Amino acid sequence: MDITPLVPEGLKLIQAYGDRHFRVSGEVHEGSLLIFPRRVLAWPASRPEDITCELLMPVVEAEETIEVLLLGTGKTACLLPKAVRESLRARGIGVEVMDTGAACRTYNVLATEERLVAAALIAVD
Repeated sequence: MDITPLVPEGLKLIQAYGDRHFRVSGEVHEGSLLIFPRRVLAWPASRPEDITCELLMPVVEAEETIEVLLLGTGKTACLLPKAVRESLRARGIGVEVMDTGAACRTYNVLATEERLVAAALIAVD
């Protein structure tokens, strides 16, 4: 019995992270990223303190509906400012904050389940 998961064509999956870069579906991206099921964007956040409502606007304004945002805050999980959490919640986007490695793994699981997910990932060394 073949139990290989079926991955929709064109789905962006994270294959590796570290050394300040990510490998997503065979392509190497330097620095922090916003990852959606079908596209990847550079993201200027380099530390948790950089995260603002403005930096997350590409998620809010995404052409695809996003229900869950996974926020990878680097080597360790950090609290998200209340204003940012409330802004996302008001737009119907749930946010889960975790370290970047956990966010990468969780994103892949949810994306392969075809959930309406995005990830905002701070690059780690």
